[in-house]
Amino acid sequence: MTRPADDQSFQRATVVIPRGVAHFALPGPASTRDFAFLALPRFTLLAFSSAIEPLRIANQLTQQPLYRWRLVSMDGAPVESSAGVRIEVDQGLDPLTRETTAIVCSGTDASQAADRKVLSWLRDHARKGGGLGAICTGAYTLARAGLLGDDSPAVHWENRPAFRELFDVEPLQQIYVIGRKHFSCAGGEAGVDLMLALIAQDHGQKLADAVAEMCLHSRRREANATQKAAFPAPMSSRNPAVARVIAAMKANIATPLDRDQLAEVFGRSPRHLERIFQSVLQETPKGYYLGLRLEEARNLLADTTLSILEIAVATGFNSRSSFSKAYRKRFGMSPARYR
Repeated sequence: MTRPADDQSFQRATVVIPRGVAHFALPGPASTRDFAFLALPRFTLLAFSSAIEPLRIANQLTQQPLYRWRLVSMDGAPVESSAGVRIEVDQGLDPLTRETTAIVCSGTDASQAADRKVLSWLRDHARKGGGLGAICTGAYTLARAGLLGDDSPAVHWENRPAFRELFDVEPLQQIYVIGRKHFSCAGGEAGVDLMLALIAQDHGQKLADAVAEMCLHSRRREANATQKAAFPAPMSSRNPAVARVIAAMKANIATPLDRDQLAEVFGRSPRHLERIFQSVLQETPKGYYLGLRLEEARNLLADTTLSILEIAVATGFNSRSSFSKAYRKRFGMSPARYR
């Protein structure tokens, strides 16, 4: 039987606490919190480093080993990121101690990035009470392992449609979430915000603010900050009725609203709705709505193994042929060729 990785492997990764000019004094010695970052093939470097750097800076500012981490891959071998950069790791799928939080980091090809050994490794860790986290599309792996529970994860806006269809779970649009059993962030720079929130929980808001300053992260975002606006902010303030209609369209992709229903949301006649849409967006409501549905279909084609017919139904088309015709007209190729 494989033994839990010992303390020495942690020390190899974090034995040096860099010194800098800035300093933050804690009231006294503090305990060390352990993380294990599982880097899956084609993980995203930005999200990965955004999560680790605040931990390093917290150690540097306090000159204490508040956090230590090890890097894990599926087989203990170097793993390649989505940018083609390969990183060395400390270990393979050796068991972790209960006090360690395992954080899954992935990127493209998220739905199949982890094999059965990874899923079993995560389940075993959760079974003995170990903490769990997910960075970028790492929530896909937690979902496949059946470890999400009742908590919805934060998933990058580009991957939300696929996640919804694959797992029948509505992912959060916010940048990160700290739930009861796991935490997750949507990737990109959201890893900084997530770790700042964890640092604040562990050692207070003042240290988190000091780490944010060192990261040049001038505007620390709360968990409920949205990833991407459904429509530009100026339009939301200048044309709130149009913004309401677009929000209703996005909420009704599988069963599109008809012209009269959209006009009811708009609060004026269908003819007035058409005129305002042409003026503001240079497109008819019908054309804009179709574009939203086809963009969602393209995400599903890229991120899921759903059949083309299933994707057609999920985006409000009556048949595969009508979907393929609309898709080809919009993107210049058939759904099958794009996939």
